[in-house]
Amino acid sequence: MSERLLFGTDGVRGLANRHPMTPELTLRLGRAVGYQLRNHVHGRRPRVLVGKDTRLSCYMLEMALSAGLTSAGADVHLVGPLPTPGVAFLTEGMRADAGVMLSASHNPFEDNGIKLFARDGYKLPDADELALEALMADDGLDAFRPTGTTIGRAFRIHDAAGRYAVFAKSAFPRALTLEGVKVVVDCGHGAAYKVAPEVLRELGAEVVALGVAPDGTNINAGCGALHPEHMAAAVRATGAQVGVALDGDADRCILADEHGTVVDGDQVLALLARHLLAKGRLARNTLVATVMSNLGLERSLREVGGHVVRVGVGDRYVVERMRADGLTLGGEQSGHVILLDHGTTGDGLVTALVVLGLLVESGQTLSSLAACMPRFPQVLENVTVQRRLPLDDLPEVQAAIARAEARLAGEGRVLVRYSGTQLLARVMVEGPEQGLIAELAGTIATALRAALG
Repeated sequence: MSERLLFGTDGVRGLANRHPMTPELTLRLGRAVGYQLRNHVHGRRPRVLVGKDTRLSCYMLEMALSAGLTSAGADVHLVGPLPTPGVAFLTEGMRADAGVMLSASHNPFEDNGIKLFARDGYKLPDADELALEALMADDGLDAFRPTGTTIGRAFRIHDAAGRYAVFAKSAFPRALTLEGVKVVVDCGHGAAYKVAPEVLRELGAEVVALGVAPDGTNINAGCGALHPEHMAAAVRATGAQVGVALDGDADRCILADEHGTVVDGDQVLALLARHLLAKGRLARNTLVATVMSNLGLERSLREVGGHVVRVGVGDRYVVERMRADGLTLGGEQSGHVILLDHGTTGDGLVTALVVLGLLVESGQTLSSLAACMPRFPQVLENVTVQRRLPLDDLPEVQAAIARAEARLAGEGRVLVRYSGTQLLARVMVEGPEQGLIAELAGTIATALRAALG
């Protein structure tokens, strides 16, 4: 096996109870993880931490995963609904041998996914996921059958949210308080529905909480980071200073300033990078972004002597480049912000607390800080596809891209790629004029539909 068939850019993901997100495959993945860990742990049973978001299907997959892990002789520690960064933090903090998060992040409730973390709290690299896929396809896995006392046990960890809350609050300066600050927080009926409002209140904020009544089917539904306009409207209606919108597993956030204007991940990266540069604390004067980040981010950093390194889409690739180059700040336009001084993965609540700390410390408004990044007009268009054929093998699509680049004449850029988690092709066109780039994006999208529909 030379390429991953199950794992995408952020674990395994798909429609729950259909391949690959079935209880049968989840059980087998649990067995493969347990078997692999047994080969690296000697003299004791492996310990695996398992968290989930608020999707209805999480109950089904949590039980299947636990069955697979325990049948391979691993002990399972179930933490219940918890943000993805909380699972990463507790995996490392509890000295577990691996961590698993059941979540499809920003996808609708019908979907679900599986994210894997190594014992150090970082997501598994591609090579390790490939090795797991190979093991799952190996008939020899079926012969591994611990019996008697070598079968694993399952435990529930009842104070996981409290442990994560203490960790998250450490990102806010200890000498400061949020007293007198009104914050709207939209948890998207997701994994942070309890912990995010509680943390903000404990730090002294007046909190307007939205999206905090999950029912298993309403996660991300017209709320949260996917629909920040509702959080922004609440900021305007309540006179709040800041709005925070989290996605389903709370590993990313989108903000709104005191006017209810949305502040995305690129703007957050820009204001944090400039602040760290001014303090001499931005490692190598460089941040890591993806190919989707706005050109304005590079311009903003260049103005103050900073640099932007771009990688492929996916926060895991941002983290890999950060670790390889010794960098501490990176992220995505979608709201994943990775602060390696605070954690191993994107953390929407921690990002919000770091920005709130900067606002309180500086006495500035979010609108004034976010103004540091000039924004190039950008159009994003998603095209549903039935299959992912190599884009280079689609002459009509390549011709449409070439024509668009010629019309931009070096004053913008075109990016066409497949989603790593859904059957979508994504078209991004950036340039000097909104009408032009919308036209170009539409033309490329039409070519994609004709070729792949």
